[in-house]
Amino acid sequence: MLINQLAYAEPYDTAILQGLDKVTARVSRLEVPVGQFIKFGSLEVIARKCDKRPPTETPESAAFLDISEVKPGEAASSVFRGWMFASSPALNPMEHPVYDVWVLDCKNMVSNSSDNSVSVGSE
Repeated sequence: MLINQLAYAEPYDTAILQGLDKVTARVSRLEVPVGQFIKFGSLEVIARKCDKRPPTETPESAAFLDISEVKPGEAASSVFRGWMFASSPALNPMEHPVYDVWVLDCKNMVSNSSDNSVSVGSE
């Protein structure tokens, strides 16, 4: 079981995701700092946790994500909440008619206080 296999995973501070806008066919790489949110189209993506196994183990990255859709004049609605696994994106996919989001990796960002913005290619 994948969850038991992550028992030896190490925590990282940034989830690396890939997003697909199915309407425009544009693919974007998303770097989401743990505890912060980024916008991807009408979605707000929050990475709650990102774990990765050490190099001596079988490769696996997993992120716990909260993804909400924000439409103008409406309250945000939850689209996805749970773990996504890089090695098995179909195990727990986000179901949305316009967007796909999946985990690629986890990494630790080098502190850089002069650049706190996150840029997404599809906006």
